[in-house]
Amino acid sequence: MVRMPFPSLPLLCPVCSEPLELARANPSGQGGLACGSGHSFDAARQGYFNLLVGKGTAFEADTAEMVDARFNFLGHGHYRPLADAVAAAVVPHLAREPAVVLDSGTGTGHYLRVVLDAAAAEGLNVAALGLDISKFALRRAARLNPEALHLAWDVWQALPLAGNSVDVVTVVFAPRNAPEFARVLRPTGRLLVVTPRHGHLASIARITGMLAIEEDKDSRLAGAMAPHFIVEEARDVGFPLSLTRQEAAGLAYMGPAGHHLDPAAITGRLEGQPETLQTEARFRLTVFRPATPQPA
Repeated sequence: MVRMPFPSLPLLCPVCSEPLELARANPSGQGGLACGSGHSFDAARQGYFNLLVGKGTAFEADTAEMVDARFNFLGHGHYRPLADAVAAAVVPHLAREPAVVLDSGTGTGHYLRVVLDAAAAEGLNVAALGLDISKFALRRAARLNPEALHLAWDVWQALPLAGNSVDVVTVVFAPRNAPEFARVLRPTGRLLVVTPRHGHLASIARITGMLAIEEDKDSRLAGAMAPHFIVEEARDVGFPLSLTRQEAAGLAYMGPAGHHLDPAAITGRLEGQPETLQTEARFRLTVFRPATPQPA
């Protein structure tokens, strides 16, 4: 059964833009979302709602194999220092009771899990919403974060949320729709974006064929977010990684390279390498504030 966070999140119907609320559970125990005009969306058995209507999305979602690789890698805590840094940046902006957090591109939900745990440790009540276009990722996220609501959604479409309703938007290695993020954020809200820095996983990327990180990524990010957002703070997060060949293969396959690289080919490229490989994770964590208040 899908549990709705408290209170009801400020959802909007993707068909008519009326408020979307949790409907009474059906005999099978699954809840549904419905608006006053009668549009309804049943919960998937795995605990998420698919709000994509019409043609859905033209973007390629992460496959089950890519999601499995990411879930296993993150589940072993390899990126936990990054998750802790995200939580440390988010929690100070959750003073409202309860605060609303939107995790856009939530993936397997590991980063949101750490945010929710950190907020709970501070005695804060949080209503959380996770968006992703991959049903395989949402299945994992819904199990990991049962107190959050999870929606299958394309972030490049208008977000199914009321304006001025979100305290923090987190975007970790996911697309960034600046106008929509600015619309749904409260005037005092913050947008937190995590991107890889130049040299991220460089030694493993050279072996496996992962995409290189451009040197001007930070300036292009700031430019893409303008005029809707202003950089308030930016900090680097980096740490060494010691990975087995199997873990390195999963790391290569769990990201964008997984859409065009074959797992067997990645494993083959790692053959002959030392059983333990050393590399460095390099990230940039940027906090943006809205440039101008959005109309109510």
